[in-house]
Amino acid sequence: MENFNGTLVETAQATFTNNRAFLYGDAVFETCKVAHGAVLYWEDHYFRLMASMRILRMEIPMHFTMEFLEQELLNVARANGIENSARVRLTVYRDSAGYYLPETNQISYLIQASSLQHIAYQTNNSPYEVDLFKDFYITKQLLSSIKSTNKAVQITGSIYAKENGLQNCLLLNDAKNVIESLNGNLFLVSGKKLITPPISEGCLNGIMRKQILALAKKMSVEVAEEPISPFDLQKADELFITNVISGIQPITKYRKKEFDNRFSTDLLVNLNQSQHLV
Repeated sequence: MENFNGTLVETAQATFTNNRAFLYGDAVFETCKVAHGAVLYWEDHYFRLMASMRILRMEIPMHFTMEFLEQELLNVARANGIENSARVRLTVYRDSAGYYLPETNQISYLIQASSLQHIAYQTNNSPYEVDLFKDFYITKQLLSSIKSTNKAVQITGSIYAKENGLQNCLLLNDAKNVIESLNGNLFLVSGKKLITPPISEGCLNGIMRKQILALAKKMSVEVAEEPISPFDLQKADELFITNVISGIQPITKYRKKEFDNRFSTDLLVNLNQSQHLV
């Protein structure tokens, strides 16, 4: 079951090929984690969605309140019997005819849900090797910080990673700084300092990124938002990736450098405790 414009329908009924999301990538989305019948970090997701819609000049319906959309997400999880632990995606697209210029800015939305095996975030000690993806770059602009459906760089990067036996790739901006991974924000540990690129570098304004920065400060860790060069990766003590579905994914190898995961493991424990997931 999926939610299309507020109505639960069979998945096949909600599949469309003639819409602006398909034709032009004229859409934004939020991927949320549902645990124990609640949407984690929902307020942050909601305000990021509203900001993204405004940036793309979409018309925000009056009924698109935080409470309304949260209930819509939970209804889909419940309809699929997975409200205890689920991944739920809300896609909002401009529902209009036209070519590059839409005839109106009115929107439609689609909500999909799939089950997650675990409620709590899990420690992953498996080998996780990454390298730089240098075929295409992310531009340092506001559009790069939102979750639009234009993900050509991430798609080609994922194919590159698979072809080269990598678990992920790190993306560069047009200043040749490292800004994020294919599917999450990047953090670097150097001594007692935790570093992540600032949003102005072109990285996604990640929901989990915000949680990690707040948690690290509570752990009395020095936190900095500053550019990361490829050379900085080789000097790091630890590297890890964050997103709301996986939580924290330690990187174990970048080229010839291997990393431990002591800090990210401690951080994951605090993350689960902060959301009462264990």
